Amino acid sequence: MQKTKVLYVLHNHPALFPGGAEAYALELYETLRDSTEFEPLLVARIGSNVSSSRASHPGAPFSAVGDDPNQYFLYTQTDDFDFFTMTSRDKNLYTQYIAEFIRAHKPDIVHFQHTLFIGYDLVSAVRRMLPDAPIFYTLHEFIPICHRDGQMFRTNGELCTHASPRRCNECFPAIPPQDFFLRERFIKLHLDNVDMFLAPSRFLLERYVDWGIPRERIRFEDYGRIRGNHSVASVPPPDGARNRIGFFGQLNYFKGVDVLLQAMAQLGDREVDAHLWLHGANLELQPQYFRDDFGVLLDKITDGPNNVTLAGKYVHDDLPRLMEEVDWVVVPSRWWENSPLVIQEAFQHQRPVICSDIGGMAEKVTDGVDGLHFRAGDPRSLARVLERATTTPALWESLRAGIPDVYDMQSHVASLRTLYREQLEGRLPRSRELAT
Repeated sequence: MQKTKVLYVLHNHPALFPGGAEAYALELYETLRDSTEFEPLLVARIGSNVSSSRASHPGAPFSAVGDDPNQYFLYTQTDDFDFFTMTSRDKNLYTQYIAEFIRAHKPDIVHFQHTLFIGYDLVSAVRRMLPDAPIFYTLHEFIPICHRDGQMFRTNGELCTHASPRRCNECFPAIPPQDFFLRERFIKLHLDNVDMFLAPSRFLLERYVDWGIPRERIRFEDYGRIRGNHSVASVPPPDGARNRIGFFGQLNYFKGVDVLLQAMAQLGDREVDAHLWLHGANLELQPQYFRDDFGVLLDKITDGPNNVTLAGKYVHDDLPRLMEEVDWVVVPSRWWENSPLVIQEAFQHQRPVICSDIGGMAEKVTDGVDGLHFRAGDPRSLARVLERATTTPALWESLRAGIPDVYDMQSHVASLRTLYREQLEGRLPRSRELAT
């Protein structure tokens, strides 16, 4: 029996940019390769922001990833991308290069994991070339809604609950409200071609329904994770204290790593015996102001309590060992988040999570059951929770016992199979237009 071809499109490759959505997409692709029913293809965009090398042949933006015949890099010039309308200025990307790839491979299903650095135009291009192919789109954050990197975090420091031309203009006064109106219309015009959106958190799903995606065209479907030989306990320090804290993720403003450093400084002032290991990447890609502030905070801690170790970048295969060396995993994001993979990874390794009390984090971590919440963006609140976590006898054991099973990749693939088949067989009704 001929296999059904599923093309996955994403904005970066974890080999070059170790982000959560990238890691998940690659795990999904690798799992689906073992399927007797589906043949996956993967196209991951790369560019000058993450790689100095392009495709092997001048004028041909595609190149193979290693020796995998179904996995490709797609090189695009970062400078050609319009970050306001989220489209490529080089229209040959859609009309020539990707069109030739589509004609050569003829996928039966196209599943967009992301279109950043590629453009929403590609969704419409796929619909024109493959009118009968179901199109899926997994929503990882709020970029279609929010011009501020899809974070829905206002430039005045407040969380954003909804977008409108007037509100967006308040964050970006140099951009007229009518331009934000046209931006929304442009993006929705292309997303009208999507048959089914997937939302990895119910919080994110409701935000997109409020924005205009018909409820019947969006489904909650969490990230599946590959089962592995995960540790179920960690050897405590000699005094038995559970006072080792771990951060795993991107070192940037929205992830709240500076809030965490300020909280650790306060713990030092209180002479609380606790230590933080910062396992993070891509600090060099952040704005200069953030890098400067981060350096000042780290120097202050180094000269003072010295209770933070900047461990730096890590590879995914090292995660079990690194998790064994900490007791708590902290997710201190300022923005709503969606379904942070680090929470699933912590739970896979039986580590309680301390997280901000908002959005997808609060949805995934139950306060007092499998982790603890603190007030988002508040270093004092985080310091109090960290002190409670690291000094309260038996709290770690109690929260560890409440950690739920993590949604595994095989169950996720089975759910996707059902969704794919429903769309291929035309079982789901579809309203064409997103609400405006």
